[in-house]
Amino acid sequence: MQHSASLGSESSIIQQVQMGTVDVAIITTGPVGNISKLANALSLPFLFKSNEQADEILDGAIGQEILDSLSASGIKGLSFSENGFRNLTNNIRPVHTVADVAGLKIRTMEAPLQVKIWRMLGANPTPMAWPINTELAQGTIDGQENPLWVIDKYKIYEVQKYMSMTRHVYSSHIDMMNLATFNKLSKADQKMFVDSMREAAAYQRKQNRDSDKEHMAVIVQNGMIVDEHPDIDSFRAKVKSIYEDSKKDIGADFVDKLLDAVK
Repeated sequence: MQHSASLGSESSIIQQVQMGTVDVAIITTGPVGNISKLANALSLPFLFKSNEQADEILDGAIGQEILDSLSASGIKGLSFSENGFRNLTNNIRPVHTVADVAGLKIRTMEAPLQVKIWRMLGANPTPMAWPINTELAQGTIDGQENPLWVIDKYKIYEVQKYMSMTRHVYSSHIDMMNLATFNKLSKADQKMFVDSMREAAAYQRKQNRDSDKEHMAVIVQNGMIVDEHPDIDSFRAKVKSIYEDSKKDIGADFVDKLLDAVK
């Protein structure tokens, strides 16, 4: 069992799963978009309105279609666990409206769609593997965006002053396995493995959500200035064209189906 990027960046670990040097991995959906255009759809901004809506979509036919799309890259998609709604932190100024984002050097996941989103919001996006505490402390980058548990666990409050609860992307994990390794299992073992992973994912989501208040308390106690109600409409307005643009890369039928499901 390896954790906390000990095997490299998420993009590197995906390659290791494809090669079979890593059997099973839990990867944020952003980098998975590099091997599955359908997975990219989950990185669209302000897509899900709530945790419950995310569960409904990811545990349904649309989620299964995304998991199945990984097989073309030699990966078995098993289940969706949770990273959480992502929030913006930075060291330069409070961010209340999208105008406050202008010019900020923001670390993003190594995913082209994420880079595009932050460029549309007016930032200077910088894709970078995790962790990034040193880069934040040295001012190489001004800020980053992540769920509350990440900001707490990695003590981002030690190197960042401001946090805005933008909840701009619901970030899930895709739990995956090398396809050849999966296919070596008996049908009964395959079913047991998938069922167990999905049961574990449901438990992990609940644990993640139940801990949000605790993480927020730690963040505030350690001195971060938090805007709990930024002007989200100003952010939405800046990126509203990305839904139509994404149809070219992801596929119009799939994007339309997803957008209809989250109305």
